[in-house]
Amino acid sequence: MGAAFIVALREGIEAALIVSILLAYLRQLGRRDRAHLVWWGTALAVAISAAVATVIFALGGEFEGVGEQVFEGLVTLTAVSVLTWMIFWMRRQGGRIRSDLQDKVDSALLTGGLALAALAFTAVLREGVETSLFLYAAAKGTAVDAGGVGGQMVGAFLGLALAVVGGVLLYRGGIRMNLRTFFRVTGSILIVVAAGLLAFSVHELQEAGWLSFFTSTAFNLSATLPDDHGVGTVLHGLIGYNADPSLLEVFSWVGYLVVVATLYFRPRSAVAPRIAPAIERSDV
Repeated sequence: MGAAFIVALREGIEAALIVSILLAYLRQLGRRDRAHLVWWGTALAVAISAAVATVIFALGGEFEGVGEQVFEGLVTLTAVSVLTWMIFWMRRQGGRIRSDLQDKVDSALLTGGLALAALAFTAVLREGVETSLFLYAAAKGTAVDAGGVGGQMVGAFLGLALAVVGGVLLYRGGIRMNLRTFFRVTGSILIVVAAGLLAFSVHELQEAGWLSFFTSTAFNLSATLPDDHGVGTVLHGLIGYNADPSLLEVFSWVGYLVVVATLYFRPRSAVAPRIAPAIERSDV
């Protein structure tokens, strides 16, 4: 439940933030008559995202045995790749979202109504498709059984619901959010989630025979901390804990965490000195 909640909240906030910025800027420009175009684009993006999620989960249910393991392993690996890219992209651009979107709105208003709808559509659709991938990976990679998958779906629903509430409050000025801090904190949590998903992907591909090295068991805590009940279940749902992982699973989890966290937390000036002054603080 925890992993899906964090993923859905993070992606939902991004989508809600985009919509709220677009609507608020139109209100600022005195162009509320164009707000319906933003809603049309958003609604279409949500509908297509839901369809993509349905297709992914349906396809996953069609496979059995090795085919299922390969499918789940590859989809999860794809989700980890996209998640990693998104974490670093938002680290660089999180503080500039508002100004970039406002520039695009100015251009869209000059071009025509469809351009404004397309702006909302493409921005929200990206978040929606990413969420579909992440939720499938989280449901499979951090759920113990069918009940666990249901728990992840509940977590996703709660995360999205909270994101919608946050978006409404942002638009109405009920809250002010330091975007740089928000994305940095959630990015830190998602690094741990992604490490667990990567380990799960490795596990599935090893089970399918695609990765036939370092397959021996690194340790076995099934007797003291099983991953199917108690504290182990909580850890499994949050970070993909496995009571008896292979050596490659452990190497993948630790390696991802060390490399990505090191890059993520290194001083910003060493990464992007050109934009540092512009994103010292960004409130909406």
